[in-house]
Amino acid sequence: MVRHFRELRVYQQALEASMHLFVLSKAWPVEERYALTDQIRRSSRSVCANIAEAWRKRRYPNHFVSKLTDADAEVAETQSWLDMALRCGYLSAEQHGKLDATYEAIASGLVGMMQHRDTWCGPARLREEPVPYSPDSAPEID
Repeated sequence: MVRHFRELRVYQQALEASMHLFVLSKAWPVEERYALTDQIRRSSRSVCANIAEAWRKRRYPNHFVSKLTDADAEVAETQSWLDMALRCGYLSAEQHGKLDATYEAIASGLVGMMQHRDTWCGPARLREEPVPYSPDSAPEID
């Protein structure tokens, strides 16, 4: 059973792909810093962030699906920037192909989660003993 978003295969794939893009984009021309480089880094990172947010919103199926939809949109944006990087000669056809295939796998995983949201959503199945709380026992905050 998945207990944290970091255990999700789609999150792990998205994080690895984003970090790979970060390393590759370090070699891109300086004049692309605020255009292509910044955009592809932001969209690839946003895939991860939206998956994490979806995980935390899984108590509410519509919110869960909404955040996964946002993640899927960021996948498409990243693929668009990958196409630009290929056309500009910043990525080889092999690099582009591998990254594009990875993002297709991520999109497929996201769609699967959306289609089977009842498997992922709902009240937590794991229960903990309640922690007693009283204002007198609360730690002081400086």
